[in-house]
Amino acid sequence: MASVFLYHVVGDLTVGKPEMVEFCETETVEAAIQAIGESTEAGIAVWKKRSVVGVIENNEMRQQRFVGILNSLDVVAFLARNECLEDQEKAMKTPVSEVVVPSNSCLRQVDPATRLIDALEMMKQGVKRLLVRKSVVWKGMSKRFSILYNGKWLKNVDTTGGSNNNLYHNPNWPSSSTTTSRDKFCCLSREDVIRFVIGCLGALAPLPLSSISSLGIINPNYHSIEASSPAIETTENIPRDPCAIAVVEHMYGDQCKIIGEISASKLWKCDHLAAAWALANFSAGQFVMGVEDNVSSRSQDFCLNPNVGNNGQTNGGGSTRARKFSSRSMGFNPGNSSFGISRSMYRGRSAPLTCKVTSSLAAVMAQMLSHRATHVWVIEDESEDVLVGVVGYADIMAAVTKQPAAFAAASRHCEGGIVNEIQT
Repeated sequence: MASVFLYHVVGDLTVGKPEMVEFCETETVEAAIQAIGESTEAGIAVWKKRSVVGVIENNEMRQQRFVGILNSLDVVAFLARNECLEDQEKAMKTPVSEVVVPSNSCLRQVDPATRLIDALEMMKQGVKRLLVRKSVVWKGMSKRFSILYNGKWLKNVDTTGGSNNNLYHNPNWPSSSTTTSRDKFCCLSREDVIRFVIGCLGALAPLPLSSISSLGIINPNYHSIEASSPAIETTENIPRDPCAIAVVEHMYGDQCKIIGEISASKLWKCDHLAAAWALANFSAGQFVMGVEDNVSSRSQDFCLNPNVGNNGQTNGGGSTRARKFSSRSMGFNPGNSSFGISRSMYRGRSAPLTCKVTSSLAAVMAQMLSHRATHVWVIEDESEDVLVGVVGYADIMAAVTKQPAAFAAASRHCEGGIVNEIQT
């Protein structure tokens, strides 16, 4: 099992990845909404401008310019403020530096020769993006044993002048010294890593068929809000990993039933202005269950600047008009049920992504990737929708790397027989 991670490098995952274009902190919220819609994991990396244009940066200088990751929930929470609702046009022109939550440790620059196991360890510790230098020389496929180079172990060397967290780097590797690609990078997300890992499930057997409960990766420390509570309360303490709050109804004892979620994943491609107004005016249950246009007791009018369309794109002409909020205006499609009239959970776009405690690791990974989600809510087998916990990217990475004995055995095998095999 360990060979999948020991004999592959980060450079293997960069094949076909586009060159990263930095999103500057001076850009507007309107521009950020459009960029988020085209991003992975419903978020974008935000950078400070270079102090001196044209100067070649080392790793440490580039790391210091990184501000944090801005996601769709951060944007909706900002637009839900009273001052933003009163002047939406001004809010959309606000620089993202006033919205993004600073988190410099969410991104780490690594060499293409960094072992995949080391990249997974970084992401287990909270890194959400890996910045990898692109090269016209890199072929996109590691040699059979990528931790070895000409029969020798790769050394922890940083040729760029900054400490780069003990990366496994070969000083003769062309990808780090090619002048033509010095300032070209691509950005790998946790989704990219999991997509690579799911293609190697055969090599991970029998782990992928094990249940998530037996692996011990269900996180019971999730964030939640009562359905009857104001939805705006979720903005007081937005969780970062996963960036999601379960909307629940309490049952007997300490058990609660999940009816929806307020998360970056669900708000990814929605109408951010409509979602912000709903967040500020509705209960959490109303927000996730949807309020239909044809339910007069639940529908309300609100002012929305028609010059700003879905995803913050600007339309021409017009004046402020009132329109009715519905789940469809946010991109949801709840069907005929609405909160307060029918408590039955509809299975529309706003339904939370759930799995059972007995679900296999492979099934959960496939769910997350097919829905482009950063997490899956875990419910009990016996009682439907009774919430147990949540599984996120970090939990999955912990599962596939939690076999220290296997890794130690593989390392000893590499150090002994494999080196002799290559040398002969």
